Amino acid sequence: METFYSVKDFGAAGDGKRLDTEAIQAAINRCSQEGGGYVLLEKGEFISGTLYMKSGVYLIVTASAKLTASGSIGAYGTDTHYNRYVNEHDMDRCFIYAEEAENFGIMGEGIIDGNAESFPNEGSIYRPMMIRFLRCRDVKLKGIKLYQSAAWTTAFLDSENIWVEDLEICNDKRYNGDGLDFDGCRNVFVARCRISGTDDNLCLQAGSREYPVENVHISDCHFTSICAGIRIGLKSIGDIRNVTVSGCTFQNVWREGIKIECTEGGNISDICIQGNIMHNVSRPVFILLNNRMEEIGSSVELKEMPEIGTLRRVTISGLTARDDEEMEKIHYRFQDDVMGRPEFGGIRVDANKDHPIENMVFQNIDYTAIGGVRLDEIPEGYPEVPDYKAGDTAKYNKTGDKSDIGLDTGKMEAAVSENYYPDWSRTTHLDIRNVKNLILAQVILSTVHEDERPKYLVEGCRCLKEEIYDLDGIGYEK
Repeated sequence: METFYSVKDFGAAGDGKRLDTEAIQAAINRCSQEGGGYVLLEKGEFISGTLYMKSGVYLIVTASAKLTASGSIGAYGTDTHYNRYVNEHDMDRCFIYAEEAENFGIMGEGIIDGNAESFPNEGSIYRPMMIRFLRCRDVKLKGIKLYQSAAWTTAFLDSENIWVEDLEICNDKRYNGDGLDFDGCRNVFVARCRISGTDDNLCLQAGSREYPVENVHISDCHFTSICAGIRIGLKSIGDIRNVTVSGCTFQNVWREGIKIECTEGGNISDICIQGNIMHNVSRPVFILLNNRMEEIGSSVELKEMPEIGTLRRVTISGLTARDDEEMEKIHYRFQDDVMGRPEFGGIRVDANKDHPIENMVFQNIDYTAIGGVRLDEIPEGYPEVPDYKAGDTAKYNKTGDKSDIGLDTGKMEAAVSENYYPDWSRTTHLDIRNVKNLILAQVILSTVHEDERPKYLVEGCRCLKEEIYDLDGIGYEK
């Protein structure tokens, strides 16, 4: 028999003015103590600070209800774990938290509002995340609308058996506007979600070797981002494996559609990306194997520059990518943060020459890029991926002189270690370097505007098959 607990029976006002934290938490606690059930938010706007989810409790936000995060940082607990990126403590707090809970979730057709307007990018000491679940299992998020978190929308940490279905996420008012983030999680199923934001729509990351990311299924979702659609890695101390992405659409993504970054000494393997469509995505695919350690953006668990890890067995098939005149523009995040422009576009795969990516397949790729770039609009050279552990440095151009591309010569290593660098492409479509056992099969390339760069480059690779068709007039090339 299902048991329901209305938060109004515990004193919640739902008037959009008074703070209902105590009443909602009392309902959650009672529900859990009595064996579990459903906590209902109905007919009203409920303002709350940090809520602590418990085992057996499903929080139901009905279509007539809205759960809104308090605009006062004092309403948020300090016992909600922390943000796992170094020097980003402003995002340590969160709105809805669970730790070592099981068989619980958040469902309904209503809205959870993170109240981002109360926590501006500039001037806020703290910007709370919306949802953070630590070491939990058997978790369900279904049907709910998650709007305007002050930072990330969700962070699932070291958890397993997670179902995320039919969500609508919009997080486009603040920096760090992520949608779904999974760090150290296994058995993850994401389906039929629509996500838009200012950062990664969906992210898989491994901040420790103890908790690998594995058995992840992403299907039938729609992504729109000022930054990236799906990111696998960057935080990659541990392993990420057995990931499928299928049947998804990506539209108006100003940086990468799907990016895979093995940067912190871990291992990424067995990734299958198939049957996806992209429209106006600057870099449909970006794959990088390197090592990095920075003051901002690295794992808080990373204590020294890591060895270069491994990246192997990646298959990308059935990808259709199309640019139109929208991609002639420069796209910004807020006012001055350039995210995409024509010379940035194209599929890019790169690694250190002594640590190649292994066993990669691009098959049935149909890619129309915007083009329209002249050679004098991009730097002459292209940096190699260094191995900082081995003391390598990167070459900026053919002369070795960095000054002619407008970079601070005193920041050479920092610039190259950033995964957004270089912020130009030397080809219109494909730039693949340092891959052992590469297959390019039924790859079709075309451009909207004539471009002086080559359509593709394959360097330092053991290429098992190279089947590329140029629809702009060159014909079949092998």
